[in-house]
This record gives sequence, C-alpha cells and structure tokens, in this order.
Amino acid sequence: MSWQTVVTEPSELGESPFWHPQEQLLYWVDIAARRILRANLVTGALQRWAMPSEPGCIAPATDNGEGGGLVIALRDGIYRAPIWGGELSLLAQAEHDTATTRFNDGRADPLGRFWAGTIYEPRDRALAALYSLDCRAGGAAPRLQRQAGDAHTANGLAWSPDAKTLYWSDTPRHVTHAWDWDASRNVLSRQRVFQQFPGKPEGWQAGMPGYGGRPDGAAVDAEGNYWCAMYEGRRLLQLSPSGALLADIPVPAQCPTMPCFGGADLRTLYLTSARHGRPAAELAALPLSGCVFSMRVEVPGLPVNFFLD
Repeated sequence: MSWQTVVTEPSELGESPFWHPQEQLLYWVDIAARRILRANLVTGALQRWAMPSEPGCIAPATDNGEGGGLVIALRDGIYRAPIWGGELSLLAQAEHDTATTRFNDGRADPLGRFWAGTIYEPRDRALAALYSLDCRAGGAAPRLQRQAGDAHTANGLAWSPDAKTLYWSDTPRHVTHAWDWDASRNVLSRQRVFQQFPGKPEGWQAGMPGYGGRPDGAAVDAEGNYWCAMYEGRRLLQLSPSGALLADIPVPAQCPTMPCFGGADLRTLYLTSARHGRPAAELAALPLSGCVFSMRVEVPGLPVNFFLD
C-alpha cells in the first residue's frame, strides 16, 4: 500500500472528507481557512466555498429537487445549504458559548440524522459534547439532542456496519470510546473504552520520535474495522472491532486528520491532513502537509450516510 497525493493545494486544517457517489466528487472542509472544498479527481478541478465561520464538519443531504446540497456545522449552529454555494438556512442554534466553543467532527448517521461534536478551545475543562439533530420529515420539531459529553475535543465519530455500535474520541485524552446504539430510539448505552492510546511523553516536541499521536477523525470499513488518523503521529491505524491493531500505516504528513472511503468500489481510502500552526522545520521536512492523499485498500469502506430532511 502506498499513498498518492490527489489534491496538491494544501488546506490549513483539512477535515470531514466524504465521497459523493452520485457526483463522483470528494468533499472536505478547511476549518482554519473557513471554507468548504470539493474536487473532481479525474479532471483536477477544485472548487472552494467561503463560510462565515469555521465549518467543523459537513454531510451530503438527500435531493430536495435542487440537487441535495449539504448540512454544515458552523461555529454557532447547524445549517442547511440546498445547493453548492447556496444560501445557508439555520436548522438548529448551538447551545454552547461560541466565544469558547465551536462544532468540530461530525457526520450523518445510517438513519439520516446529523451528528456533530464540539471542541472547547481553552481545553482546560471537559466541556465538549456530542449532539444529534433529527430533521426527518414527519418527526418532531428539529432540536439538538445531547448524546455524550465530558470531553475536550470531539473526534472520531463513526458507526459499525450493523449500526449497533457508535465510536467517539476525545483527542487530548488519547481515548476512543464505544457505545451500544439503539438506532430506532437514538439511545446510547454501555459506554466503554475502545482504545486508550499512550499519551505524549514529557518534554516531547514536534519532530521528536517516541510519540504515536492522538486519535482524530475516523472511518469504518465493511468488516467493521476502525480506521483512525493519529494527529501528530504521522500515521493511520486500522483497528479490528475488538480494538486489535491490524495495520499501522505511515503518512506523508505529521498531522493526518480524517480518512474516508470512496471510488466506485469504495476501496479507495482518502485522507485529509493539516499544516495550521505547525513548526517551520516540520513543514520543510514534510512539504505535503495539508494535502489530501489516497491509497487503495483490500476491504471496501462503508458509503457515506446522507442527511434526511
């Protein structure tokens, strides 16, 4: 397995990639640059869409007669865009203090709800939480439902292929949790540690060996394996449903951020990365930091879930 650089224009903080099967386009966000991007990887065409605040995550939406569009978690709430570049309409106002907290990692679940976690930017208290939003036709009035909390930075949200297990990480604590998930009732139970990663060694600085990184964004394949980008660890991990390490894949950027599966057979794995705030020496040694990479894998991934409204 080897990486290819499929988008050479670097993002400051690339995140939330997904492959749109109808459009055959790769979408992702650049949180720090406050924009959403999409690329045709055949022609190389790259489109950029400026946002009024940081887009923490996005998901494709079902076709509403205008093309489907996106659901977008901005700093202050969850928004709906009917088409690329279209007007943003507020679905749900954020419940957090936007001076210190914004939405971060998230995606749609297998039943079409949108989920987004938050990041508490001072990181001195565990005030980040995970929310779901149900806007499906015929349901109750849309509202944010708090699903989990007591975290610093929400990341790694994913579901098992049978939609019975939910994964969620708290990046600064180097931990990924798992819950049993009742999809029809949208209820989490039986929280447990899926993987506890080693912390940062005392005195460690960027460029030093001896640190494997902390869990950032993730994706699940058709066999239920959990693929996790290890921020600052320069690697991508494949973990079995039991948490056993199946693969430890070096990455050409110190800070990989989130994988997703795409292509016609869902056997192309895409990976975003970051360069925002990284040391100059690191960027000189790893000039592809912030680019989007791809590699072919043996087991296909799960298709992207669409938001339903």
